Amino acid sequence: MGGSGGGGECITRSSHVMEGGGSLESYRYFLSRRTVLQMLNDRGYAVPNSELTRSLTEFRFTFGDKCDLESLRLCLPLRSNPSKKMLVVYLGTEEIRTQAIRGLYGQILNKEALHGLILILQSNMNTFARKEVLKFPFKVEIFYHILQPKHEVLSAGERDKLMKKYKIEGKQVTILVKQ
Repeated sequence: MGGSGGGGECITRSSHVMEGGGSLESYRYFLSRRTVLQMLNDRGYAVPNSELTRSLTEFRFTFGDKCDLESLRLCLPLRSNPSKKMLVVYLGTEEIRTQAIRGLYGQILNKEALHGLILILQSNMNTFARKEVLKFPFKVEIFYHILQPKHEVLSAGERDKLMKKYKIEGKQVTILVKQ
């Protein structure tokens, strides 16, 4: 795999992913967190410049190669009214159920000061959990952060075997094939 010269290959690995020998998972969390921080900065929240300019190496040093989701949490004040805060919480890979949402709500200490909550999901939230979120006394925004599996370029034989295994036709899926 990668761009090591074969003219038929069309998937390359980003050099940023392997910076410092880190995992693809930590790289994706780095990108996700940086995007949220930039969005909150644009919305007028007081995001420290050190967070906005943090490099991937610094991120991995702080949060590790296997990120603990609780350590990724953020609580940032609104610049125009510092008493109003935005909480950002990453949730795990298990289906999000009502009990998890109630547990999260119970962990929020100063609910009155909370202006909003951003949930970063890595899996589906069931209908009952979504209804529970609607009960929160502040705005809740939901974003998906799905860690995608590694993509590989297949040979024609591998493609045919895969299509036969899952009983799919060529028009149902795009599959890259090595030339």
